[in-house]
Amino acid sequence: MRRLPQVDRLLQREDVLELAALHSRSLVLAECRSLFDSLRARALSGELAAEELEENNIVSTLNERLKNREQPFYRRVINATGIVLHTGLGRAPIPPEVADKLVETLRHPVRVEVDLESGERGGRDEGCARLLRELTGAEDAMVVNNNAGATLLLLSALAKDKEVLVSHGELVEIGGSFRIPDIMEQGGAKLCAVGTTNRTRTSDYDDACGPESAMILKVHTSNYRVVGFTEETDIRQLCEVGKKHDIPVIHDIGSGCMIDLAAHGKLGESWVRESIEAGCGLVCFSGDKLLGGPQAGIIVGATDLIERCRKHPLYRAMRPGRMTYIALEHTLRIYLRGEDEAITRIPALQRVLATPEELDGRLSQLIEELVAIAGVSAEGISHDGFAGSGSLPARPIESRAARIEVSGCNAQELARLLRTGDPAILPTIHNESVHIDVRTITDEEVELITARIAEITNRT
Repeated sequence: MRRLPQVDRLLQREDVLELAALHSRSLVLAECRSLFDSLRARALSGELAAEELEENNIVSTLNERLKNREQPFYRRVINATGIVLHTGLGRAPIPPEVADKLVETLRHPVRVEVDLESGERGGRDEGCARLLRELTGAEDAMVVNNNAGATLLLLSALAKDKEVLVSHGELVEIGGSFRIPDIMEQGGAKLCAVGTTNRTRTSDYDDACGPESAMILKVHTSNYRVVGFTEETDIRQLCEVGKKHDIPVIHDIGSGCMIDLAAHGKLGESWVRESIEAGCGLVCFSGDKLLGGPQAGIIVGATDLIERCRKHPLYRAMRPGRMTYIALEHTLRIYLRGEDEAITRIPALQRVLATPEELDGRLSQLIEELVAIAGVSAEGISHDGFAGSGSLPARPIESRAARIEVSGCNAQELARLLRTGDPAILPTIHNESVHIDVRTITDEEVELITARIAEITNRT
């Protein structure tokens, strides 16, 4: 303990003065005191090595701590997990041209609620609503902060103190303990569960409709699917029941897919236009899943129902800011150019629909560069990827991965070094080896990954 240098003397060193000029004296002093507290605690517990108390080593540690403190919490991560829409990584990456438009526009005041023709206050949603009407065939549209907010808003606006019919098999809980029964209670609606967990027929809804019924809600099961002895009511049949009883059918489709993925061999997702054409009163979905845009909750459908949601007091609390509107508008504009453009330019779709040939080419490039590094062994394997975030639930997507081992570094330590480096790289660990899935990385990121692994091998 007596070997610890005095803080005042340490602060007079030339290299520490340079740190103070770079970070500010107060920050260096605070970090220095925190470091000394840590050293004292480790010394008392007998965990401190003598060389750690040398001044040069203390200054080196101080420098590293200051660098780490300056590192942004929200920073770029290379997604090497094979999960395209990774909730922990912000779900859908924004298309590059959308990111460019966002940065360019945010440098200036942005039209949000001004009618430039009249100079009067205008509609906040209109820029996105116009595009959503064109893309989905809906009468109107609105945008809130996320799809959970959209669900709460429409329940509060349309079904307060009334019954909402939902299949037993769709009373789901998704990430963050978001449960359909709980959100109904918060929205003031009365849950009327119909059918059973594995089989809900059209007649179950028909029999349950009554004078207290405000809506029929169909919910995307998101993170699971029921298999085996099952029966589910088709959305068109459900809309016929709603029409018969004059009750709106609301379809919470979750992922917000704007193209027919089934036509590309990916089953398990409804797409927005299909639900509107089936006769749904409203359809709600996320902006940051298969749509491939920013986090948002999007509601499309009948004008009268949208207006009731828009006039509800909760709407103001749930309105997104200008960044969401800008990014969503430019994402939707990509879809206006056609399906082929969307698949090519929207990273989420591009990665979900990447072909085995594309993956094999990227994997070969990665393996070739990795095995050229001394102390690294790597081999290509078949690997299960996933769309993620409740999209294409419980349906693996055939993928490819590089299985990597570094001499003198176990899998857990290698994964930690990859996660904590610059850039941060998030791999997975299987059978005591690190896996880099190539479905969720770009060709340009291959070089960054190999450079980072080369840097790790030089340290180990």
